[in-house]
Amino acid sequence: MTEASPIATERACPALNREYPADFRVDDAYKASLPDLQNGPASLIVGARAPIQHVGISNFRLPIRYQAPQGGEIALETSVTGTVSLEADRKGINMSRIMRSFYAHAEKRFSMGVLEAALEDYKSDLGSVDARIMMRLSYPMRVESLRSGLSGWQYYDIALELAEQAGRRLRIMHFDYVYSSTCPCSLELAEHARQMRGQLATPHSQRSVARLSVVMQGDTLWFEDMVALCRRAVATETQVMVKREDEQAFAELNAANPIFVEDAVRAFAAGLMAEPRVGDFRVVASHQESLHSHDAVSVMTRGETFAHANLDPAIFAGLRA
Repeated sequence: MTEASPIATERACPALNREYPADFRVDDAYKASLPDLQNGPASLIVGARAPIQHVGISNFRLPIRYQAPQGGEIALETSVTGTVSLEADRKGINMSRIMRSFYAHAEKRFSMGVLEAALEDYKSDLGSVDARIMMRLSYPMRVESLRSGLSGWQYYDIALELAEQAGRRLRIMHFDYVYSSTCPCSLELAEHARQMRGQLATPHSQRSVARLSVVMQGDTLWFEDMVALCRRAVATETQVMVKREDEQAFAELNAANPIFVEDAVRAFAAGLMAEPRVGDFRVVASHQESLHSHDAVSVMTRGETFAHANLDPAIFAGLRA
């Protein structure tokens, strides 16, 4: 039996240091020697040599300070998405530059002016024509109960978007409002059963949510302004702190404001049309039915910004009350 020759492992693999070099320091010459494939030649492009409308990073988080309309400020964890356009003959971008550009402004109190400065910086840093920033946060407001005098914190999911495309810059707010919707048809049928047959019946209602996306123009549109607009349009906002007298009051409030999903989007739209600080808008509403195993949904738009013949497959899935 012939003895097998040993595999030449040691000759094939060089002896490399396996300890982390904590004392290693990078100088300018070493940095200049580092490979950068994202800024490589067009010959390295994979797939179609075509422009990309959005490339960047999503959901990097940091605390941002927001101003309250009555003065003072509040620091809130904010999720940031930043993208730029990429020309057809460019391989890619250095993603970390978006974060570095945004961090340069992150310590300032938030304003749309600060957001515009951050967008200008990373558009310049990355040599892009178009750029976008979206900031998502959950904004707290103290809300009083209907009758008991208690109060608690209501949280509103908000996204602020700054987009520049072909020299046109848009400032957009996406605002989620959660409310209760009592079905007008069910309410009438319940009353019919009581009056005609002395039969106790209750109308069905459900937690519902609307997302109002608005192009902001002119003076500052505060988060509190959007809350007030939504409450005027649909009064049955879900409650925070509730005792028995509040629960009874909420039942009465729902009975006084029965609403179909079609009614809801029109009510929100009427409020937006009357607001001079709002341009184009879209209202997406979802009534997450207690009667059916499906949801009742509606979409209403004004202007070209949100006008699309097609529906995003996730447009309603993202509305979870």
